[in-house]
Amino acid sequence: MTKRARLQLTGAMRLVGTNEFGKTTTFDVQPENGGDGSSASPMEVFLQSAAACSGMDILSIIRKKRKTITDLQIAIEGERAETHPQVYTSITVKYILTSPDASEGDMTRACELSQDQYCSAFAMIKQSGCAVSWTCSVIRP
Repeated sequence: MTKRARLQLTGAMRLVGTNEFGKTTTFDVQPENGGDGSSASPMEVFLQSAAACSGMDILSIIRKKRKTITDLQIAIEGERAETHPQVYTSITVKYILTSPDASEGDMTRACELSQDQYCSAFAMIKQSGCAVSWTCSVIRP
């Protein structure tokens, strides 16, 4: 399956990406790097994308168990190398599911399946040698 996108310069360093369905993502950098800080940087969006990819897996898995989801929060933090190309060297993810009927075991299994089998983004990240750790919890409303 081939995916396509185009990017166009719309400011000093601001780029607007458009996918094949016309959906847009805006990227920028902070003023000290020549941008105006109007949007997240590409590496910040990279972290968000990995978290979203995994989150979609978790939502799907929990819903297939016929559990109710009130909320899902994902906190992600990445440490980058100090020298260029400043890749991520470690990433920590914390998943917090709010559900009246999902158990900790349901959530743990969903996170394991996402991290070990389904999430394409984290599979690529791990192949680069980046260490990924995660925790998960369930809050009952």
